[in-house]
Amino acid sequence: MDAKIPDLVHKLAECVYLCNNCFSACVEEDGMEMMKECIRLDKECAQICAATLVEVYPGSRFKREILTLCANACRACGQECAKFEQAHCQDCAKACQACAEACETFIER
Repeated sequence: MDAKIPDLVHKLAECVYLCNNCFSACVEEDGMEMMKECIRLDKECAQICAATLVEVYPGSRFKREILTLCANACRACGQECAKFEQAHCQDCAKACQACAEACETFIER
């Protein structure tokens, strides 16, 4: 087994958790309307990361495509969350960045 797989799995799971946390916290914020894109991307990113956890395994025929999609979703979500000062948004942005980097490491293999 590739020694980097546990790190990728950890980053994906952390991103799912923090995106869902950010989503839940954002819908409770005053002025939620201005966070509409953040909320949408939180949910999409969490779903894509969860699917990636299930679908990326040694020998996966679509590993490159799945990881590319996941990295792109994480980058978009991270960039949007970084626009907001709330701790849950900043935590999500950092997790998304780390997850995108982990996915990109595997794409290059």
